[in-house]
Amino acid sequence: MVLTPDPRVVRGLLARYAELRIAGTRGDAERRALDDVVYTLCVLTATTTIGDALERADALLASAPAATAAEAPPPDDVTLVA
Repeated sequence: MVLTPDPRVVRGLLARYAELRIAGTRGDAERRALDDVVYTLCVLTATTTIGDALERADALLASAPAATAAEAPPPDDVTLVA
C-alpha cells in the first residue's frame, strides 16, 4: 500500500518553498524555515534531495484530480518541525 500526499498540502509546501527561495535567506529564522520546508517536502515525497522532491511533487500534482471549488485550501497555521 502506497500513501499519496494530499495535493493541497503539496501545493502549499511548494508555494512556501518558492516564497522562501525568492525572499532569500537573510537570517537564521529564514534559513531554518527553508530547511524545514525542504525536509518536509523530501519526507512527503519519499526523496532525499530537494531536486528529486520537486520533481516528484510535480508528478504527484500532474496525476492528481483537478481541484474543485468545494475543496478547502490547506491551513495557513501549519507548523513544520524537522
